[in-house]
Amino acid sequence: MKKILYPFLLLFLSVVLIYCQTNKNLSGSAGGTTESISNGPVNLEASPFVSPEASLKLMQVEPGFEVKLVAAEPQISAPVALTFDNSGRMWVIEMIGYMPDTVGTGEEKPNGKIVILEDKNKDGVADARKVFLDSLELPRAICLIEDGILVAEPPRLWYYKIKNDRPVSKTLVDDKYTEGGNVEHQPNGLYRALDNWIYSAKSNKRYRKSGDKWLIERTHFRGQWGISQDNYGRLYYNTNSENLLGDYFAPGLGATNKNQRSVAGYVRKIVPNNKVYPIRPTPGVNRGYMKGVLDDSLRLVDFTAACGPVVYRGGLFGPEYEWDVFVAEPSANLIKRNILSEKGYVVTGKQAYAKKEFLASRDERFRPVSLYNAPDGALYVVDMYRGIIQHKTYLTTYLKNEIGRRQLTEPLNAGRIYKVVPKDKKSKFVTLPHNPTELVKLLGHANGWVRDNAQQMLIDQKYTQAIPALRQAVNQKKNPLQAIHALWTLEGLGALPTETVLALLQDAEWPLQMQALSVLPTVLNKDNYRQILPVLSQMVQTDTLAAPYLAFAATAIQPVDKDAANNLLYQIVKKYPNNPYVADAVISNLPDREEAFSKEISAYAAGPGLAINKQLGQVITNIRNARASRNPDILKKEFPKGAALFNSTCQTCHGPDGNGVNGLGPPLNGSEWVTGDKDKLTSIVLFGLTGPVTVKGHVYKAPEVNGDMPGIGYNQDLSNEEVAELLSFIRKSWQNDAEKVSAEAVGKVREKLKGRQKAFTETELNKM
Repeated sequence: MKKILYPFLLLFLSVVLIYCQTNKNLSGSAGGTTESISNGPVNLEASPFVSPEASLKLMQVEPGFEVKLVAAEPQISAPVALTFDNSGRMWVIEMIGYMPDTVGTGEEKPNGKIVILEDKNKDGVADARKVFLDSLELPRAICLIEDGILVAEPPRLWYYKIKNDRPVSKTLVDDKYTEGGNVEHQPNGLYRALDNWIYSAKSNKRYRKSGDKWLIERTHFRGQWGISQDNYGRLYYNTNSENLLGDYFAPGLGATNKNQRSVAGYVRKIVPNNKVYPIRPTPGVNRGYMKGVLDDSLRLVDFTAACGPVVYRGGLFGPEYEWDVFVAEPSANLIKRNILSEKGYVVTGKQAYAKKEFLASRDERFRPVSLYNAPDGALYVVDMYRGIIQHKTYLTTYLKNEIGRRQLTEPLNAGRIYKVVPKDKKSKFVTLPHNPTELVKLLGHANGWVRDNAQQMLIDQKYTQAIPALRQAVNQKKNPLQAIHALWTLEGLGALPTETVLALLQDAEWPLQMQALSVLPTVLNKDNYRQILPVLSQMVQTDTLAAPYLAFAATAIQPVDKDAANNLLYQIVKKYPNNPYVADAVISNLPDREEAFSKEISAYAAGPGLAINKQLGQVITNIRNARASRNPDILKKEFPKGAALFNSTCQTCHGPDGNGVNGLGPPLNGSEWVTGDKDKLTSIVLFGLTGPVTVKGHVYKAPEVNGDMPGIGYNQDLSNEEVAELLSFIRKSWQNDAEKVSAEAVGKVREKLKGRQKAFTETELNKM
């Protein structure tokens, strides 16, 4: 008996020690939060709903800064995103319908809104609310442009014209803005970048308004929730478990070959360190029961809901904060600061502090989901302020119990917007004038929001009278940022001279040369390409930094002179055969002619070990595999529910082609886990998989893939038939040809694993 009781006694004492230590950590904190032991595990008591003023007192921010309230309920409810207009008013999305309870009851109700908040008495707090749009179903992104606003309401993207703050007409821009995915995994952001295109996170599409038409082009698939840019127009984003990802090159380049799964220099891990440091216990995370998710004091160890990244460009914080990237983590009630640096075209970053955060809160309902630069230079924080943020699709039994124990479901009508400012500086809103000359001057403003929006206003208002001043601004050397914005403003107005680009291509300053290379494809045409080609050929021989950009530029030459484009590519391959960035840039020009090109370059790029040959070979293999895959349309008809479920929950991480997505999930195509034991596959899909996994002899682990695959078995709304169709669909898709799975077989596994919460490990599965 003693042998049996002793381990339990040790376990009990350990729990008590954790409880006491955590109470000690929280003692004396504002709000008086305590902990108790209930039903075994250490568990926080009900997490109280507190006023905005009380919540502010529970925050710790970096010394020298303060957090100020800008808006709160009842003026705002469940905010998830915002944008500022040229008068400094906030246009805010209210996603009121998101997860009303742990089973998402009524989530499909059209109760979302877009509201306009204004600070009329100029005291820094919004005092007027106006509903612009209502009756929306889970709206998720907006973008003001010209005389209207883009609104993402899954699955569609709409454009509403505005008159006197009211919508007067509605145009469908894209009926498939969101294809598949659940609420957590659908496009969002609608970020209008330096290059005058609008980009989204969780998407491979970009948009641009041209007269009354909307252009839609393919771009790189990026991120999950939130998107931002640096001063040179490079994009940054993340996934829920990754601190910061981003691009080394301009966003509009290199996405022209549908056969390339990835292009070197895009979707790079900018900050690989994913550690977080909450100042309160955070057991209310989806996998809190798993070893390593929480530390001994019940605090989250690594990002699990990273979102809303913003490159700080406000100018108010001081030069040491410029080009820092702030990232929200609502599950841990904090905001992280990262510091970036670059060498050549490679951008890297690190966390700003050791074992602490820029801003953290002891209020469990503080849920920062989006961060923004603003007209006053402050850092704005959108706080959804609620208990439930995990969507029902992946909600574990563990988290469902945590929500119930601490009464986190309600209230649902709250929400706050804060701004972070230095204590010793006064933030002042910049209102954009309807004066072209003044707007050109503002292209050199210290605040990046002001520069961006001055550029957009010049384009949106079609201020062609500003063209002479813009050309002067491009040529001045005093303020490089003004020159960069003037360059892209001219591009947006369709008034960028070839001579201006040629001059910048040969500029001594790399940032200006980089912008000229980035804008080059938009100005290349049949009338000027012969003038530009000699300059590009010379740069191939002398400019290593420019090499990838030169390869990207060949795409624009191909429509007017294929031979000239090929000759440029041959020169680049001959000079840089072992540069992986150059290799992928070259391959981006070769949709469906990869094999022919491989033979053409064999004379001056011999050897399978060279980057150009290795990367070309991989693309060629992918093409051959795709040709051997089954017809997806036939499978969709045979397994309609399974195909729909794959589309909404699986393809995000494993890819529509089943070949996996870098940084997210391993391949399903040809995977022994998919085509092998049905019960093992069923177990994985129902309860998830954590840790490294071996697929076709290769060990996939973080950061190559997300180390934690969520299961869908926690969603009791999913029938055995639907799960069986999903399993059958992936077992028959692509080059897989395994037998179907029956609903009865799924039911047996569900019954056998009834009550299970933990995800499986590869070791566990191998023992089955």
